[in-house]
Amino acid sequence: MRLKCPLCGDRDRREFYYMGHETYLDRPADPDWSEAWDAYLHLRDNPAGPTRDLWQHEAGCGAWLLVERDTVTHDVLSVRLAREGTA
Repeated sequence: MRLKCPLCGDRDRREFYYMGHETYLDRPADPDWSEAWDAYLHLRDNPAGPTRDLWQHEAGCGAWLLVERDTVTHDVLSVRLAREGTA
């Protein structure tokens, strides 16, 4: 799989670190342990089809990216900088 970093261009997937689904950005506000923290840390979806994930260009510019991809066809639909938001 290849990802097109908005800053560096087309690169091999091995240059990137997969952080998880974009909901990983929605950390619970509660500072104490709660069911929300348990779900945030331990429960993960495994969707078949389009998904939006958080990746870091670890072996390149270091930018955090939101990657839209299809987990069935392995098509990369879009890549953009995470600082641009999830909308």
